[in-house]
Amino acid sequence: MSESKIIVALDYPDKTSALNFVDQVEPSMCKLKVGKELFTRAGPDMVSVLVKRGYDVFLDLKFHDIPNTVKNACHAAADLGVWMLNVHASGGRAMLEASLEGRDKSQHKPFVIAVTVLTSMDNQSLAEVGVERDAQSQVQKLANLVQECQLDGVVCSAQEASSLRDQHAAPFLLVTPGIRPQNSQTGDQKRVMTPQQAMDAGSSYLVIGRPITQAQEPISVLNAINADIL
Repeated sequence: MSESKIIVALDYPDKTSALNFVDQVEPSMCKLKVGKELFTRAGPDMVSVLVKRGYDVFLDLKFHDIPNTVKNACHAAADLGVWMLNVHASGGRAMLEASLEGRDKSQHKPFVIAVTVLTSMDNQSLAEVGVERDAQSQVQKLANLVQECQLDGVVCSAQEASSLRDQHAAPFLLVTPGIRPQNSQTGDQKRVMTPQQAMDAGSSYLVIGRPITQAQEPISVLNAINADIL
């Protein structure tokens, strides 16, 4: 079986709820993302449980702080044995370089990727925080910086994946949230694509949460998406 390109976002309020879903799948079916809510509720032990079960874990904490703090946080995250972790590209060059220094202090060497522009943001919301570029231009500028700093890739909307892939060839990773299967609700995401559209645009991995985890038959949905994009 080929590697699944789906990262299921475990956006659950507690460890028990998350493990109820995890108990229904296996590592060959998907990778798993632990974000701020679950990590704050369940802590590093939640990550350790998933790693011990053989899952590739994306620790989605989006570190954004002074360089030394981010360096130490990335070292701690890497020591958990995660497959991937992330920081905010808008933290700047020194912070991005520090994230790799922290990762490289660990015996584990997870991918380190950087968030460009959150998929909940559009041109208007960027303007409200003082960014005069449109979303696509801002994503491109930050992706260029991330590659210059030699991180492994970026988190971006699938809508930017095609233009980014033209500029940044594999193995530079494009990890795309805001994925919504046909006829599913967009929720608070503003820049979305279907799974197949995202893969065709050059995405490396698809982050999918609620369309799978809140479905009446989540495993059927996961299997259907895997079949569609293989």
